Amino acid sequence: MTFNREILRAASMSAAVAVVLGMQLAVAEDKPKGADPRFDKLDKNRDGYLSRDEVRSLRDYDKAFEQADENKDGKLDRAEFVRAEAIHDRLVTGKYVDDSLVTAKVKAALLREPELNSMDVSVETQGGEVMLSGFVQDDKQRQKALKIASSVSGVASIKDAMRVR
Repeated sequence: MTFNREILRAASMSAAVAVVLGMQLAVAEDKPKGADPRFDKLDKNRDGYLSRDEVRSLRDYDKAFEQADENKDGKLDRAEFVRAEAIHDRLVTGKYVDDSLVTAKVKAALLREPELNSMDVSVETQGGEVMLSGFVQDDKQRQKALKIASSVSGVASIKDAMRVR
């Protein structure tokens, strides 16, 4: 009797799984193969390729486009677009990590300076450009903070937004 229930339960489960899989296959067949909503949105002329003009609105995409365009025809097909997206994500993440590292190095250098109350100075970095803001006691401390920050490797330029108290 228990054996028959187990067989019945297994058969019911198999039927349920088959129905669910059948529904998923039917839904998958409704979508065109390789459908990517982001690609479709960018493909303004609907030719199945993305030109440089069509991706111009994407920030910092030139290098990713160049590397992903394997056949060097100046446009990306769907497969090349997937590669470009991965390259772009990696490049953007790398910039963020680099900027965070520069910020940490500048803040550490400021903290090592005994004549500077560096807890009142904020450091932000974007694209290697460092902005120092906050408060210093006098112009001598401002100049010292700027000199220290400019000596850190990875700093491309410095913006001074510090105020003297």
